[in-house]
Amino acid sequence: MVTEDAEKAELLNAFFASVFTAQASPQESCTLEETEKIWTKEDFPLVEEDQVREQLSSLDIHKSMGPDGMHLQVLRELTEVISGLLSLVFERSWRTSEVPEGWKKANVIPVFKKGKKEDLRNYRPVSLTSIPGKMMEQLILGVISKHLEEKKAIRSSQHRFTKGKSCLTNMIAFYDGMTGWMIEGRVVDVVYFDFSKACDTVSHSILISKLTKCGLEEWAGGLQTG
Repeated sequence: MVTEDAEKAELLNAFFASVFTAQASPQESCTLEETEKIWTKEDFPLVEEDQVREQLSSLDIHKSMGPDGMHLQVLRELTEVISGLLSLVFERSWRTSEVPEGWKKANVIPVFKKGKKEDLRNYRPVSLTSIPGKMMEQLILGVISKHLEEKKAIRSSQHRFTKGKSCLTNMIAFYDGMTGWMIEGRVVDVVYFDFSKACDTVSHSILISKLTKCGLEEWAGGLQTG
């Protein structure tokens, strides 16, 4: 049992690091020239200033700042001043698959879930990163999600992290299927899986490989740096 804040932080840090899964195999990154050549295609997803302006104007000022100390209210009030500059930074980052060093830093906050507070396994890490970095993530997420939706890469049975769906819709679909089979007189067996620390143990290399199979080869370099 430790009581000092620094000791608690060290214990939590060691535990969070222990459950992280490193890349299964190193990914070959694109050179600057190769990346620039790829993104000169007509379908290059330019970051429009209007997109950035919309994001800035809709920032929730009550959310926490990142390690750079940029308050969300200040960013929102400076929308007209910085939207053009940020759009240039975002596009450059997109073209080169390079992320500014400041965006890689984070204040990791241990959030208690349930159970005994002295058990490290009952905490999950929440990273407070740079707000501009989060905005860039949302831009990329939007385009990737649209691509996967158009290619029908995500099955209808997927509910988690899917727009318009939730745990509730998943439960309704589950009960609908189970009751239908029971009415038909069929035997129904149910097996539940709960993967511990699932989001914290995702292998980046495996994730990139799966996205590549969905036709997102050109994104691999950018995703790797994130």
